Amino acid sequence: MTQNLPELPPEAFAKPDRHPDPLFYAQPRLVAHIDAAAIAAVTDLYRAVVPAGGIVLDLMSSWISHLPDEVAYGSVIGHGMNAAELAVNPRLARHFVQDLNTEPRLPLDAASVDAALLCVSVQYLQRPVDVLSEVARILRPGAPVIISFSNRCFPTKAVAIWSALDGEGHAQLVSLYLQRAGFPRVETRVLKRAGGSGDPLTAVIGWTGSA
Repeated sequence: MTQNLPELPPEAFAKPDRHPDPLFYAQPRLVAHIDAAAIAAVTDLYRAVVPAGGIVLDLMSSWISHLPDEVAYGSVIGHGMNAAELAVNPRLARHFVQDLNTEPRLPLDAASVDAALLCVSVQYLQRPVDVLSEVARILRPGAPVIISFSNRCFPTKAVAIWSALDGEGHAQLVSLYLQRAGFPRVETRVLKRAGGSGDPLTAVIGWTGSA
């Protein structure tokens, strides 16, 4: 699993719970995975970076997408592991269920999406470079993928290397994923610092190359 990241140890993407992921996600969880202030920070970032009127892919989504209510998009496509969660997400025009750890190829055309979102779920990817290479394929030239994360997760389903790193290490790891996936420009934004009240939050944004 580390063929795109040979500098990492062989067990870097192992999980404590090695049962198939669809079993873990079979039960809907209609809960917030970060606190209200962190959600507001994600929404503010989306407001600034995701183009209004564009086609948006919300990867590893659930019942809420954190997109700003006042902004209209051409279409929001949801992906996740639980159909019931996706079905009640009011922002999604359509959705699909897929285990990216077993099948990373996305069922979308090349250069068909204006922005991709991945909120507080990157820690569960066992083939992150494969998945993000697919994201690069389906994004239009100059489009962003926004990967946000906190220090919260389902620990039995987070990959080993994520659990071994701190917040700064997480940002460096996600940047490495994006670079190996072919994103020519990568930037990190600390949205809420650790040590304050509430959940910390960081976003790493990868931009595809220009046409």
